[in-house]
Order: sequence, then structure tokens, then C-alpha cells
Amino acid sequence: MSTESLFAIVVLLGLLGIAVVGDLRNHRIPNMLILLGLGLGLAGQVYSAELTGLGYGVVGMFIGFAVFVPMYALGGMAAGDVKLMAMVGTFLTPHEALSAALLSLVAGGVCGMLIVLVRGQLKQTLQRYWLILTAQAYFAPEADEVAGKPFPYSVAILSGTLVSLFGLPLGL
Repeated sequence: MSTESLFAIVVLLGLLGIAVVGDLRNHRIPNMLILLGLGLGLAGQVYSAELTGLGYGVVGMFIGFAVFVPMYALGGMAAGDVKLMAMVGTFLTPHEALSAALLSLVAGGVCGMLIVLVRGQLKQTLQRYWLILTAQAYFAPEADEVAGKPFPYSVAILSGTLVSLFGLPLGL
């Protein structure tokens, strides 16, 4: 791994760490952090590979955005999460961006299931999903059901990105 790549990963993980802290504290990811990250990611790509790097950064950004925007459109995540994943993509190659985005979705599912388990609502949640499958209709979560409440998805984005970079990149 080159010095430039290592530096870019450290910067990316620092930005993700700041996003996680803000998301946990305020349930928001500041737009200024996203803009700073977009600029740093694209600048780093240009520095390391010139025009090709810029292309990688832009395509990576669109991949991160495109993978997450359907979840936003369906009401399953906030706009800040979509923008954060797009920012992550600017630091990565297109292949790495796709891997990080998909693994972040998996991490989000794991986080969601852990929250359901910790809150003791597994039976209630499974019953609602069974009803959805059998009736082929959507049933919104009850007011007291944790499955209907948002959680700081930046944690899943950080987790998926870490696994993609250091643990289990998808062989797409």
C-alpha cells in the first residue's frame, strides 16, 4: 500500500469517525463535513492518479450515492447517510466503493437486528415481517417498536467501509 493510499484511508477514517460522533450525539451528519470530505477525496485522487484518479473519485461517489439513494427514497435512511456514502466513494476506486456500499448495507442490517435483539423485540419484529410476507402488503411498525425508529447509520457505513478495506472486500 502506497503512502498516498495510506494517508487517504487515514483521512477517510478520521472523517467517518467525526461523522459517527455527530450522528450518535445529534442524529445529524453536518453538510460541511460531507463537503470537506468530497473535496479531500477528489483532491487526493487527483494527487495520486491525476485525471484517472479524478474519474475514479467521481465514479466512486456516484456508486455510493446510487446504492444508497433507493433506501432514502423508501424512507429507510436519512439524506445525510446517502451523502456520507457518496463522500466515502470519492476516496475509493469504483470497485472499492461498490464493495464498501454493499458491505455497509449488510452492516446496517446487522446493526438493526442487534438493536431489535437488545431491546427484546425479535418476536414482535419477526411476526410483523411474516405478516408482510403472507399478506403481501406493508404494515408499519407499532409506535413502541424499535424497528420503526432510525438509528445512526454512520456506524454501519464506518463498519462496512472498514470491512471492505481491511477484512472482506467483495470479489465482484
